Amino acid sequence: MRRVAFLLIFGLAGTALLVGLGVWQVQRLNWKAAILAEIDSRISGPAIALPADPDPARDRYLGVEVTGEILPGEVLVLVSRKQIGAGYRVIAPFLTGDGRRILLDRGFIRAADRDAPRDTGPVTVTGNLDWPREIDRFTPAPDLDGGVWFARDVPAMAQALGTDPVLLVARTGTGPDPMPVDSSGIPNDHLNYAITWFSLAAIWAAMTGYFLWRNRARTEGDRT
Repeated sequence: MRRVAFLLIFGLAGTALLVGLGVWQVQRLNWKAAILAEIDSRISGPAIALPADPDPARDRYLGVEVTGEILPGEVLVLVSRKQIGAGYRVIAPFLTGDGRRILLDRGFIRAADRDAPRDTGPVTVTGNLDWPREIDRFTPAPDLDGGVWFARDVPAMAQALGTDPVLLVARTGTGPDPMPVDSSGIPNDHLNYAITWFSLAAIWAAMTGYFLWRNRARTEGDRT
């Protein structure tokens, strides 16, 4: 009897724990979906003037329209695009009409076009502010001699190009093919996690039932 009670308690406790983890992941799924919806709303919202003092937390993804001048000089960030292959994001210094210098992500060029001339000068750009989180401990340092960067490190790029640490990612064409901000790179894997936990709960419950049945069958066999 004690063995049955132990198996029952252990089985119910394990199943409840796994179901609880699955429910928690469903809650996280809804939370993340709401965040992504808010991000998409900010990305597609109407463009406004560049804030006087852009804040990375408050103004990330904010739609902005600025008139100014693309200045000479750029850094190239190595990227890859589906069905195209390797290429570069072109990051250039941009002088706004009110005299501020910011970074402008002009978009994508193919690797073969690296040394092709790109227009500079007056332009009106519509885009979104972003402070990408692309740096981790595995990211190589920029190849300054080769002119290649491996991630958009806004403070470091700003220092290299003599701008404020503010990045405007163009929606409209500025020469290269635009790579506008979107939420597709923000993962929301909580549904997969929830399915995993609920599946484990079902397996745990089934195994508990099996062990209880086997214990009962063994007990009845001993009696006979």
